[in-house]
Amino acid sequence: MASDADACGGGSRDECGERAWLLQSPCVESVRQLESERRKTSGVSSMGATFIVVNAALGAGLLNFPAAFNMAGGVAAGLMLQMCMLIFIISGLVVLGYCSLVSNEGTYQEVVRASCGKFTGVVCELSIAVYTFGTCIAFFIVIGDQLECLTAAVVPDAVAPHWYLQRKFTICVTAVLIILPLSIPKEIGFQKYASAISVVGTWYVTIVVIVKYFLLSEESAPTNIPTSASSWTAVFNAMPTICFGFQCHVSSVPVFNSMNRKQMKPWGVVVTVGMIICLFVYTGTGVCGFLSFGSEVRQDVLMSYPSNDIAVAIARAFIIICVITSYPILHYCGRAVVEGLWLRYRGEPVEVCVVRERRRRIIQTVVWFSLTLALALFIPDIGKVISLIGGLAACFIFVFPGLCLIQAKLSESDNRSASWHALVVYGVVMVIIGTFVFGLTTSNSIYQDVVS
Repeated sequence: MASDADACGGGSRDECGERAWLLQSPCVESVRQLESERRKTSGVSSMGATFIVVNAALGAGLLNFPAAFNMAGGVAAGLMLQMCMLIFIISGLVVLGYCSLVSNEGTYQEVVRASCGKFTGVVCELSIAVYTFGTCIAFFIVIGDQLECLTAAVVPDAVAPHWYLQRKFTICVTAVLIILPLSIPKEIGFQKYASAISVVGTWYVTIVVIVKYFLLSEESAPTNIPTSASSWTAVFNAMPTICFGFQCHVSSVPVFNSMNRKQMKPWGVVVTVGMIICLFVYTGTGVCGFLSFGSEVRQDVLMSYPSNDIAVAIARAFIIICVITSYPILHYCGRAVVEGLWLRYRGEPVEVCVVRERRRRIIQTVVWFSLTLALALFIPDIGKVISLIGGLAACFIFVFPGLCLIQAKLSESDNRSASWHALVVYGVVMVIIGTFVFGLTTSNSIYQDVVS
């Protein structure tokens, strides 16, 4: 983290950390703070933008990648699926930068609203709210998983853990005593420290998983390592995890607008390098975690390791800290979207309405917090949540960027060359693929997790 200040165009480390975490979230207030900072400085360098993109993409989805390789049918199928999707992931980020430049808008939802109209903009905002809500549920589940293993390490010989060490109680205590107080304030001032913790934590988890695989003895090696998927639809079950892991598109528009060179060529380099870095992190964790446990790998890979392993226990502690600091930020952004939708519905200006703001904020926070906590207590598997919101992440990666590209090109009535037609066709392909992935994975997840 020593180069963070340089990466932010000469700003201080605190400013860099604050900007990095603000840009991870699709909220209006974050973008306003970003724009204010950008006016005071020369903007973010390409290196700093790359760091922010990587930081926005890496997160709790890392824990689910070994299980995704298992669902895809092995290392070869998982890598092939990941590489194919990476092409669309990078192109979607480039498209969003282009559409932001054309529409002169500073956030993801504003670009969609300006490019595709009011109705699509509202759909996009609702999707962001649902996505952040689901991610908050996943965060609570991760906290429960890791605390369960840490308490088992503290009391290893207990046949049945005491009531104060049980999963539901530890989640509730952590949520009420730590997360709720951090979620209520109007502004969040600790995000500058969360950035560094998140980066260190995710990289540490990757290193632990890789080292544990190479230290694996022949006696401990798994005997059942799938080399093919059980069915052709099973391959698509891995897509939500990949989309959830690489989804930084909502954050990408503010990142693009924060750059000191707001141009397509440097932006293309930023997103390409950033996604390649994420690819190595996710692939290292996914491949080594899958080969360490084979078909027995858990949805949360850290749950597959023994609870008394010191290195893994440190990784669990890192993940818990990351999630505790990430939940208020994701909630803050979801709350901002809900607030904007509510004020527009009431016909009140978003920028100037401050009447009863504190009461609305507290009510929104308590309702959001209570619902996510209640659902997390009765959904013990993070894979079930990711399979649902991962399909929604496909909309942010494929559908909305594709629609924006189509509308941006259709507005150019003068020059309709071969490249123009190619880009329109590519936008249509993105929408079709995104709709297919969203529809298939979401319906499949609902069938498996609810009906079955």
